[in-house]
Amino acid sequence: MITFIWAQDEAGNIGKDNTMPWHLPADLAYFKKQTTGHTIVVGRKTYESFGRALPNRRNIVLSRDPDLQLPDAEVVHDKADVLKLAETEDVFVCGGAEIYRLFRDQVSRLLVTKIGASFEADTAFPELDWSKFREVSRIEGQEDDKNRYPFAFYTYERVDD
Repeated sequence: MITFIWAQDEAGNIGKDNTMPWHLPADLAYFKKQTTGHTIVVGRKTYESFGRALPNRRNIVLSRDPDLQLPDAEVVHDKADVLKLAETEDVFVCGGAEIYRLFRDQVSRLLVTKIGASFEADTAFPELDWSKFREVSRIEGQEDDKNRYPFAFYTYERVDD
């Protein structure tokens, strides 16, 4: 199964200069809890924004660069490799926008943190046919000194056509 996981602001923005334009520790903890022990798939730029492979996860970087080699992550060059893997295990697609766009017709579940604020950004989450998904849970986040914006964790599942 393929799951998308991401955070976005009110306008659907997800990044600026290859980073998240907000600081929301509760979202980072949620991401870690959801993806630990699983396979994550990212593009090269997202991998570079992490600075290294994320611990306690199988890290796969999908890249068009046939010469790309990474010391701490697996590099694949074909969408089919990821789809084959998703037949037998849960795969979390973690960005960036091009990678989400590539798998939007195959994604089964969406885990999205919606932040109730707007930020300066240069990257938005790609268009998605939301009519193909239904909300199955929503958990309101708690604002505090470290999490200074309203936010909620949403889970959507694909509706059978």
